[in-house]
Amino acid sequence: MKRRRFLSLALALTLLLSLCACKTKIVDDDTTQGNAPVTGETRGETTTEPAQTTEATQTTQASKTTSAERVTAPQRRTEKGKLDPSTGTYTGLSPLPKAKFTVSDPQNTRGLSTATVGYSFGVSKNGVPHQNSTNAQKYFDSNGFNAVSIDTKTKEKVLYLTFDCGWENGYTSSVLDTLKQKKVPAAFFCTLSNIKAEPGLTARMIKEGHIVGNHSTTHPDFSKISREKMAAEIEKCDNYLREKFGYSSPYFRFPMGSYSASSLDLVSSLGYKSVFWSVAYADWDVNDTKGKQYAFDTVTSRLHPGAVILLHSVSPDNAAALADIIDWARNQGYEFRSLEQLPN
Repeated sequence: MKRRRFLSLALALTLLLSLCACKTKIVDDDTTQGNAPVTGETRGETTTEPAQTTEATQTTQASKTTSAERVTAPQRRTEKGKLDPSTGTYTGLSPLPKAKFTVSDPQNTRGLSTATVGYSFGVSKNGVPHQNSTNAQKYFDSNGFNAVSIDTKTKEKVLYLTFDCGWENGYTSSVLDTLKQKKVPAAFFCTLSNIKAEPGLTARMIKEGHIVGNHSTTHPDFSKISREKMAAEIEKCDNYLREKFGYSSPYFRFPMGSYSASSLDLVSSLGYKSVFWSVAYADWDVNDTKGKQYAFDTVTSRLHPGAVILLHSVSPDNAAALADIIDWARNQGYEFRSLEQLPN
């Protein structure tokens, strides 16, 4: 009897261990890339972050460090924000009056398309922009949408550097250090949650002359929500910047790069310019960093005159390579400009 009971227990233990091994195997083999639309030429070229992650997920991601990150990444750090007692803002600027948006054609009676478009920029090569980017700009212009994917009007070799900031991973301070040292203007498209969580970084961006763009309140897919909800997403984020930073800017970036004709029209009607991009790469996944050299090679190989560059500030590779990217571009005759210098 004891022998039979021992054999049964051993068999059960063997089965349990096998199940555990299978579960680990499934996790290890999972190569899905989240909810982000595929915006490059291949699945491996996903460039926009997935739908807003939870705080717990962000903490887990931030705690994982690859060997490439350990070798090349600058030290993580944060910057504490402090309210100015005289103004009640983090910048010391006087608060701005709150905005109240009027939603044009809330029921979309004109029948503008609400079909989801996952922005596809293509991969530029040899200093020549991909036709996807130039065609997108033609579409925006021909339909009267206030949007930019590439500067096709400026004849000089100009670049516009932008970052998406959905959450903080400890590298934005290093990015700001490099931009200050190199005297390069940039635009940081921030979600409301990140602005609230990182008031010190947001205030520093503003004080150092960068644009803080609106990246929405909750990071939804704008092609799947009503026009009233779109306006509310932008308004709430803008009003927090107005109240706590004495700041507002007319630049917006669609979460996940997902839009529709109706959403482009709505954003334009609110007085915002929608900022897309013509140069980017899959840099938002902090669990798949490839190192400084990879970031440098990838970005510099895709630069072209008039490029709007999208990088994610959570990437340790970007923080490590940024100074070299700037130096290389300038040596090639490129000039970095602010979005405020875009031609009308």
